[in-house]
Amino acid sequence: MATAHQAPLTAVVLAAGQGTRMKSTRPKVLHELCGRPMIHHVVDAALAAGASDVVVVVGHGRAEVSATLDRAFGAQGKNVRTALQPEQRGTGDAVRCAMPHLAPGAEAVLILCGDTPLLDPEQLKSLRGALDAAGDAPLALLTAKLADPTGYGRILRDGAGRVVGIREHKDASAAERAITEVNPGVYLARAAFLERALAALTTDNAQGELYLTDVVAQAARAGGAAAVVADDVGSLVGINDRAQLAAAEEVLYGRIADRLRKGGVTIRASARIDAGVVIEPDAVIEHAVVLRGATRIGAGARIDVGSVLTDVVVEAGALVKPYSVASRSTIGAGAQIGPFSHLRPDSEIQADAHVGNFVETKKTVVRRGAKANHLAYLGDGDIGEGANVGAGTILCNYDGFRKHRTEIGAGAFIGSDSQIVAPVKIGAGAYVATGTTVTRDVPDDALAIGRVKQENKEGYAGKLKARLKDAAKK
Repeated sequence: MATAHQAPLTAVVLAAGQGTRMKSTRPKVLHELCGRPMIHHVVDAALAAGASDVVVVVGHGRAEVSATLDRAFGAQGKNVRTALQPEQRGTGDAVRCAMPHLAPGAEAVLILCGDTPLLDPEQLKSLRGALDAAGDAPLALLTAKLADPTGYGRILRDGAGRVVGIREHKDASAAERAITEVNPGVYLARAAFLERALAALTTDNAQGELYLTDVVAQAARAGGAAAVVADDVGSLVGINDRAQLAAAEEVLYGRIADRLRKGGVTIRASARIDAGVVIEPDAVIEHAVVLRGATRIGAGARIDVGSVLTDVVVEAGALVKPYSVASRSTIGAGAQIGPFSHLRPDSEIQADAHVGNFVETKKTVVRRGAKANHLAYLGDGDIGEGANVGAGTILCNYDGFRKHRTEIGAGAFIGSDSQIVAPVKIGAGAYVATGTTVTRDVPDDALAIGRVKQENKEGYAGKLKARLKDAAKK
């Protein structure tokens, strides 16, 4: 007989339930932790534990769950597929539904619950060693010891300490409910045994369902059920409501931060970093920073207090000052952003450029060394190398029907409180005087000025004040 380590391993993940305690129309397994749906964390753990393919049993919200898995794991080339459980007839029935979808030649089946996002791949790997060591035993399972085992199936052992079965909480006697060793729902079974055992299940229980746990008693009679008592009980926790979801997410955030710190990154305690974020050594992530999605932070970059980045690439040595927000954008090496900047999607801030306080960009390139330091809106623009955009400048890109583009040449100077009415081009080295409204192209090295002529009326201020004062009395 092939050992569990040698045998091809397929994982079956049970994810067909609705999760009514979540009080949500969304399937429970699609609720997110650290930027990824719960089910993704479980599938990741299965793959990391050595599964060559994964079958996810779906039911409630099956189209949505299947589509989410396809997008995430299909794009990575992972062999993750679904099996339908048409009716919710218990965990044993769910695994039955998965069996026809096992990979050809699969000899070992790892069974997991889709609502356990904290699973540790190393604990899962320990089951393979336990099954090998148990000789002819057809099944191994994880167990855990809890001070309060309410709701969990209890592990039944004989006088010699061997596992002989599992009693679900609702079916347990008072004496059995006093048992503190519980079943967290993680099994590794030989495929041939599992198929026979599932066929023999009955609904003779309080729920009238096919219990997967009854397979353990069959394994005990057929050569033994090897048990591994988990040393990290917290990783086996299941999610049933929003409070448990929040608590599990905090654990994941802590794991992510610890892993990054070991890689040479400074992470302040209140930062929140999603599972898909990549950060290079010597970067500093300050308090209350939120990094989401596929964000990448380069070596030596600093993300200061309260900034929120979603799908943003920050290159080496860049500085994002406090309370800046960016999404689907790039920030070049040595660039400075903020404080209080907003980079909307498709903004490209190149090396050594500056985008300062209360500046908003959208679909705009700010080229190397260019600066927009104060109070500007730069939408659908191309700001040339070394250009300077003054405070209060607006790229007027929308005519009410279509968006238009503005091009500002290298080294151009845009004076404060200017309105650039797109589409328009301002040439290299050009100078736009403060307060100008630009409606036509400005050639290279030209001065554009468009102001209302100023008039000074000597001695008139006092007369005006008197007139206004008299009017106020009437």
